[in-house]
Amino acid sequence: MTVDAHHHVWDLSVRDQDWIAEDSPLRRDFRVEDLAAEARAAGVDRTVLVQTVTVAEETPEFLTLADAHALIAGVVGWTDLTRPDVADELARLRELPGGRFLKGVRHQVQGEPDPRWLLRADVRRGLTAVADAGLVYDLVVLPHQLPACAEAAAALPGLTFVLDHLGKPPVAAGVLRPWASDVTALAALPNTVCKLSGMVTEAAPGSWSTDDLRPYADVVLQAFGPDRLMFGSDWPVCTPAASYAQVLDLARKLTDAREHQQIFETTATRVYGL
Repeated sequence: MTVDAHHHVWDLSVRDQDWIAEDSPLRRDFRVEDLAAEARAAGVDRTVLVQTVTVAEETPEFLTLADAHALIAGVVGWTDLTRPDVADELARLRELPGGRFLKGVRHQVQGEPDPRWLLRADVRRGLTAVADAGLVYDLVVLPHQLPACAEAAAALPGLTFVLDHLGKPPVAAGVLRPWASDVTALAALPNTVCKLSGMVTEAAPGSWSTDDLRPYADVVLQAFGPDRLMFGSDWPVCTPAASYAQVLDLARKLTDAREHQQIFETTATRVYGL
């Protein structure tokens, strides 16, 4: 069994994805049905659907999709962590149709101008509510925000933090530091996990090789170990750079076959409670 712990879907007739450039090949609909054939052909039988926009209506829609599609085993949704009633909102979401599929919460921290946004008092209160609800928190951040991630994880040992896309290392520039030391410091905290995802998107457009990406994969493999590392395709965001099958093949080449059960199934199943 293989779990894809990170993918997206969107329907532009429902709402715009304003982060997608007008001339991008991503500016079209990507639905669960589009993913299903590719995923199953690649041997993937369970997935985690992850939020794309900071719009409250998206999460209930994703829960409904999970309820209707056996492929989706979990949802990482969005809610405003700074709202005073965030605990009540999380409880409400879990009572909706498909609410049992809510496994985590994510916010576009990468778009916050304050590199210490995660450490704000109102955000910390929201993160505490996430932990109290038995959910995990996905981190979508840029490299300069990694130190704040480590501080937040140290301050909230009861919350599991899942780092998306390796923290978006500067692959195109071929630079490892300070990203490598910062991600290693984050991994030193036992309540942190990392997704082996998003690497092809960070590489130079139209040009990447397994050898280009191996140093970054090796850093997180060494830092987190296979029991705290999980595969994610980042479909369809990956598609301008690589197909679904290519991304999965890349992840397998970058890891030891003896570690595959953990990275491609066990870690995600345990962390998200699939």
